[in-house]
Amino acid sequence: MKTTAAAAAATAVPVSANADAPVKLELGFDNFSVRALGLKAPALIDYAAKLKVDCLLMSDLDVYEKMDDVYLQDIAQRAKDKGLKLYAGTGGICPSAKNFPTKWGTAEEHLKLTIRVAKALGSPVARCYQGFMEDRKSPGGINARQKDTIAVFKNVRSYALDNGVKIAIENHAGGETAAELQRLIEEAGKDFLGCTIDSGNATWTLEDPMQNLEILGPYTVCSGIRDSMIWEDADGAQVAWTAVGEGMIDMKAYARRFSELAPGAPFIMEIISGFSKGFSYLKPEFWKGYEEIRPPDFARFLALAKRGKAIPSFKPEGDRKKAEQDYQKAELERSLKYCREVIGVRN
Repeated sequence: MKTTAAAAAATAVPVSANADAPVKLELGFDNFSVRALGLKAPALIDYAAKLKVDCLLMSDLDVYEKMDDVYLQDIAQRAKDKGLKLYAGTGGICPSAKNFPTKWGTAEEHLKLTIRVAKALGSPVARCYQGFMEDRKSPGGINARQKDTIAVFKNVRSYALDNGVKIAIENHAGGETAAELQRLIEEAGKDFLGCTIDSGNATWTLEDPMQNLEILGPYTVCSGIRDSMIWEDADGAQVAWTAVGEGMIDMKAYARRFSELAPGAPFIMEIISGFSKGFSYLKPEFWKGYEEIRPPDFARFLALAKRGKAIPSFKPEGDRKKAEQDYQKAELERSLKYCREVIGVRN
């Protein structure tokens, strides 16, 4: 592993020219970044306007108080009046995934509802995901879940195309590697399907976010961006997501490469900080469901783990709810500041 990790560290991802020039990207955030606030769509739009971002991803359907077109058009107008571009999304749409939400009907009904919401809001995409890392160990593994997901996508393909909305599937919570998601998009159809790239989730599939970007960047139409810290422990490694600029990923290089590989896609902060997750890859039983992890990709992850350092988890004091709200707002706002002042993100 040490030899492989050293080799990976020496493998360069393309370096962009003009490294100090402004990075032209729409800057925004995902409402999940401030989930503890429990804001509905109107208040989220007001908060986004206060932060002076370019765009807002509302990544779940529960933020809307109604689903009728009049309400959604009012939400769209509210955003337009404040100079905000809206992106719409939802959660899992694989009917055989462990945590498939049944409240929105069948997978097809759920996805069509999200596409209808996206069109009403003027969102060019409908963000969704397949499932979670637990699905890797389900009967048939990720390949079986992908087969079921592709069937759903093909069933709604004409609806998405007729409404001019691109479905944007995320590499979500350890569910799929970049190569696995690339395969799904290619098989289902690039004409109506793209990627919501998540830089943090890449580390949950034992990938270097920079390498993940090289694979998924050309498919990317939306995003969920955060930094990560990775460090070795007795069983493998720990991964902690962080505010942008406070982990170990070169986010300045990431943003510039993002702008090159996914021109026109928004750079949306999805900050989920305050804890770490262990990946016990030194134990043989860990690898069930991870058989398709590619050695060169894992080697790049190992190289990161060898450079990282342990960081503490968030421990709320006093009123837990208020502490979480304040923490999440601070993490997001520092990330936006870093994007603007250090990375040089400009629309």
